[in-house]
Amino acid sequence: MMGSWIIFIVFALASWLISHQLKKRFKEYSEIATSNGMSGKEVAQKMLRDNGIMGVTIESVEGKLTDHYDPTTKTVNLSDDVYHGRSVAAAAVAAHECGHALQHAAAYQWLGLRSGLVPVVSFASQWMQWILLAGILMINTFPAILLAGIVLFAMTTLFSFITLPVEINASHRALIWIRTSGVTNSQTQLKAEDALKWAGYTYIVAALGSLATLLYYIMIYMGVRRD
Repeated sequence: MMGSWIIFIVFALASWLISHQLKKRFKEYSEIATSNGMSGKEVAQKMLRDNGIMGVTIESVEGKLTDHYDPTTKTVNLSDDVYHGRSVAAAAVAAHECGHALQHAAAYQWLGLRSGLVPVVSFASQWMQWILLAGILMINTFPAILLAGIVLFAMTTLFSFITLPVEINASHRALIWIRTSGVTNSQTQLKAEDALKWAGYTYIVAALGSLATLLYYIMIYMGVRRD
């Protein structure tokens, strides 16, 4: 059990460090203007237009780093700072979210798989913490409850790993377009790449952390089975 706690602490620390670096870099790159002076909204509009993507709307949402693409409504949702911002950071984020729109239009299989899992993961996220808690409290009398919680947690872990290729591919599409669109120059292109690289790290740590936690619960369950 001590080893499991050490792993948990390591992932928690790594998550904090990456989140700190991500915020630090986005703050830095938010002060560097794009080469063509475009706002995040305008960058998104141009990227969609250049790739022949029709029927996708661009909206502003509240919060910081709350940017996301909704395939059910075909909407690129940009946080206020990105939507109105005219910085390298805003351009990189806006292009990344449009990368998801390009995936959707191309029927990118990983995006389709992730979208199909959303209802299941939504259900699992709502109930698994209570089921896991009940399972641990009643582990000696009803171990099957803990097993049910593990199954639900496994679905969220699977979702985290499926998210990795989706996010990496979206960033790849964004950076290819940014490089040839005039949004960045030779110097600011590297900063856009760095911003999306650190954003990608958050998904990697989240997936590995979820896997470590899943293994921890499995170890608890298997310990009871052996007894």
